[in-house]
Amino acid sequence: MINSPFTSPYSPNTDADRRLMLDAIGVDSVDELFADIPEQHRNPALRLPPPISEFDLKRYFTELASMNMTPGDYACFLGAGSYRHHIPAIVRQLTSRSEFMTSYTPYQPEISQGTLQTEFEFQTLCAELTAMDVAN
Repeated sequence: MINSPFTSPYSPNTDADRRLMLDAIGVDSVDELFADIPEQHRNPALRLPPPISEFDLKRYFTELASMNMTPGDYACFLGAGSYRHHIPAIVRQLTSRSEFMTSYTPYQPEISQGTLQTEFEFQTLCAELTAMDVAN
């Protein structure tokens, strides 16, 4: 396409550009290009507002965008409960401890008794919550 520094940002194709494109596809005019489309479906009446300046257009879309609401503005059920929520720092601290990071149990029962008790209590609670006989 022919690039011109004065080409309109809203009409990027100059007359020369259009002529080159029509020649490339082998038709003489845009009307010939759309000749197979029934007349009643061509050029429907569009009720468009009158043209405005780029400055006014930007202001209009800025005002329009300011009416948008974000999920934070309302109750939002997107994500099915997966959302950003507060997790106290102690939770991350406790769950990053080595005894919770792996299912490895030391050989000395007195060392692993707390971990085993915690796992037992957790699995018992899960079994009760899910109404199942066992939980892992």
